[in-house]
Amino acid sequence: MELWDGGFELKETAKLEGHTDRVWSLAWNPAAGVGGIPLVFASCSGDKTVRIWEQNPSSGSWNCKAVLEETHTRTVRSCAWSPNGKLLATASFDATTAIWENIGGDYECVSTLEGHENEIKSVSWNASGSLLATCSRDRTVWIWEVFPGNEYECVSVLQGHTQDVKMVQWHPTMDLLFSCSYDNTVKVWAGDDDNDDWHCVQTLDESNNGHSSTVWALSFNPSGNKMVTCSDDLTLKIWESDETRLHSGGGYSPWRHTCTLSGYHDRTIFSIHWSRNGIISSGAADDSIRLFVENQEKVIDGPSFQLLFKKEKAHNMDVNSVQWSPGEERLLGSASDDGTIRIWELIPIS
Repeated sequence: MELWDGGFELKETAKLEGHTDRVWSLAWNPAAGVGGIPLVFASCSGDKTVRIWEQNPSSGSWNCKAVLEETHTRTVRSCAWSPNGKLLATASFDATTAIWENIGGDYECVSTLEGHENEIKSVSWNASGSLLATCSRDRTVWIWEVFPGNEYECVSVLQGHTQDVKMVQWHPTMDLLFSCSYDNTVKVWAGDDDNDDWHCVQTLDESNNGHSSTVWALSFNPSGNKMVTCSDDLTLKIWESDETRLHSGGGYSPWRHTCTLSGYHDRTIFSIHWSRNGIISSGAADDSIRLFVENQEKVIDGPSFQLLFKKEKAHNMDVNSVQWSPGEERLLGSASDDGTIRIWELIPIS
């Protein structure tokens, strides 16, 4: 864990234009940005397209390398790279999820997953790339098994949410799936040993210090024993699980609320992302970005977090997505209703 003494600031290094409607989400390719491979991310928009952006390593400038279009017929709401960075999944309001493969520099749609009744809000790969999850306004979460030859089979339809499901996210090291919803809850789903019988093992709601309004997003710390959630109730909440029990096979280890961060955004918090350096970023409808770090002083009543930096007017409109880059650089990407993506660098103030 790094010590965050002294000041930091987010310096805008790029403003990327090209989408002709709001930008909903961005996703960094996890295999890029290391070993001399340039950083790459995907962005998706209300303009029905996905754009692939690549950084020029020598100049640091960003170029749009590809526009994935004429596949989705409505808004593309979410995008996610497979763990090896070879496949990109895109989820759309047209009720389909498309799988794209980079074949010799050209992105081809190699599979289309159908089954949801209406808008798909989010898509997520598990850590091994063997499972894909999608969620929808139809209140269901679908788990798809990935087979060779770009074959995908739905192995489970998870019902339990009573409203629109906003996001699905796999645990970083285990096959546990988390979903958050307009019904104000986060649900945790686990499969049996051969991953075909999935069930809800925990619901985080107001009765266990959960959110009082729509839960928009969640993110894990790198080791996966802590989670942050954000909501329409204007708070971020930190949750913990017993890591040793989590990994010893000693059965499911429940998540418990450890602290609430409130008073930092005055409109809905849409996105959060926990960096591998331990920084939580949040983006909200107040057009701002906030950064938080855990206090290093040991306190009796559990962990507490402090504001590291606040960026007012990070965009001209709602900030829909904030995502830290892989690799060594401390870069943050943000996407907004203003149609732009901005790249920020976290730098110490000397």
